[in-house]
Amino acid sequence: MRLAFSLSGHRPSRSAVAAAVAAEEAGFDEVWVTEDYVERGAFALAGAIAQATSSVQVGIGVVNPWTRHPVVLAMEFATLDELSGWRALAGIGASNERWMTGQLGIPFDRPLSRLTESVSVVRRLLAGEHVRHSGPAYTVDAALSFRPLRPDLPIVLGVKGPRALELAAESADGVLLSILAGPSYVRSVRSLVGPSMRLAGYVGLSVDASGAAARDRIRPLVARFLGIHGDHLITRSAGLSASACAEFRAGLVAGAPRVDLVTDDLLDRLVAAGTPDEVRAAFARFAAAGLDVAVVRDDPDVEPEETLRLARAAVES
Repeated sequence: MRLAFSLSGHRPSRSAVAAAVAAEEAGFDEVWVTEDYVERGAFALAGAIAQATSSVQVGIGVVNPWTRHPVVLAMEFATLDELSGWRALAGIGASNERWMTGQLGIPFDRPLSRLTESVSVVRRLLAGEHVRHSGPAYTVDAALSFRPLRPDLPIVLGVKGPRALELAAESADGVLLSILAGPSYVRSVRSLVGPSMRLAGYVGLSVDASGAAARDRIRPLVARFLGIHGDHLITRSAGLSASACAEFRAGLVAGAPRVDLVTDDLLDRLVAAGTPDEVRAAFARFAAAGLDVAVVRDDPDVEPEETLRLARAAVES
């Protein structure tokens, strides 16, 4: 199983670039840059990482077709591929109503249709076409003014529902699964997208000589994202009932994520948390379920070098 390191906009930019360099030096295969609104922007940070590294693939994981038109996405991805020298990974996802409408006031209508259109336009622009397209979401009559290095630059979709996963199987080069995509969910996705699809996923990681301390440290993150996912195949695959999903969602909406409901057994079904031996066993479960790339998130409470060391040890053992 390949290893990737994920950086978000919470870390100061120069520190994030240094962490990406450390990931490359630690033998990681990929660095992914996430983007949450009001934090630091993904493309500028990814460009700086591309210039500071030489071997890791540099992925955008992910941006959406609401805040960036597909023509803008294509030019950004092609530029990142130039800067990195054929190392870019183009991550696109549909986002969610909470962020688009709740935070930005953008109507969140027909997300899968919009994502489908966007991927098609981006793909054709990267291939060097002059795209003439008129669809429900976009009207395009444009071509990039420069020739992208790769007409087949890999497009990775950050999706999670069955219909969106079917879209990925038809039109993308890979899938990037959300945080809390546990082994049971990974197994179901693998059966849906087939054996050849590149399957990466964010894996929650917390390691400590005290397994209890490691699990307690990651419970707030798990409670928060269970609230974000709500009643979904991701949460149902972990054995949660509709009522439990509703409790996690209600806690998130109220500003008090239900950390008290995150049991040790639930953690074992969703993340890699515990002692070094327990984490090694968890990574083995993800690999056995069909995950090709484990994307380890940057923990703001842990020095990046320590996170990198622990993840490397878990995969190599």
